[in-house]
Amino acid sequence: MRFPFTPYGYRELFLFGGVPLALAAWAWPTYGPLAAVPFLLLTAFVVNFFRDPERAVPTDRDALVAPADGKVTAIVDCDEPEYLKAPAHKIGIFLNVFDVHVNRAPDAGVVEFVKYTKGKFLDARDPRCASENESNVIGIRLDDGRRVLVRQVTGLIARRIVCGVQVGDRVARGQRIGMMKFGSYTELVVERAAGWKPTVTLAQRPKGAATIVYTRR
Repeated sequence: MRFPFTPYGYRELFLFGGVPLALAAWAWPTYGPLAAVPFLLLTAFVVNFFRDPERAVPTDRDALVAPADGKVTAIVDCDEPEYLKAPAHKIGIFLNVFDVHVNRAPDAGVVEFVKYTKGKFLDARDPRCASENESNVIGIRLDDGRRVLVRQVTGLIARRIVCGVQVGDRVARGQRIGMMKFGSYTELVVERAAGWKPTVTLAQRPKGAATIVYTRR
């Protein structure tokens, strides 16, 4: 059984995990049990934020699964100049601090492109965040030859992008490929000519690796 806490969070658990401090405060005669509460709450927040539940991944071969948990805030046509270099369509997912922040591969394939770009830290709900914020792009060529792109975008609170793959890596559908730390925005971008059709609606809350967001039917 896999421990439901992502390895990407071990550093934060060490830095912010307050169990030892809570025990020390509890035992300190001057303060007592109430002093331990803030440390325990901080520990609970960190553990909850870095949770990494297992998901039942759909097996439909004509589908793409969500790259992240969160709320769908954009379903639009766009141009993608970095990897797809073609007219495209994207679904944008906003993640608040209570969502699971592990990013997942939308389908099986090989990583062909990874690019990190420095930028601003606008609120992830700001329409400008996708183009102006710090971001990381992961381009994947699927087994059927089609290409998709996952863009990890920082937010006002998120200040660190974790990319767990590199060019040449093979990924499975739903595989963990990275993480956004403390609030963020994730996009799944597909080539318009490939015939993908979105299966989610605005304000819907997909689950990473579990919810189908595009289909070719």
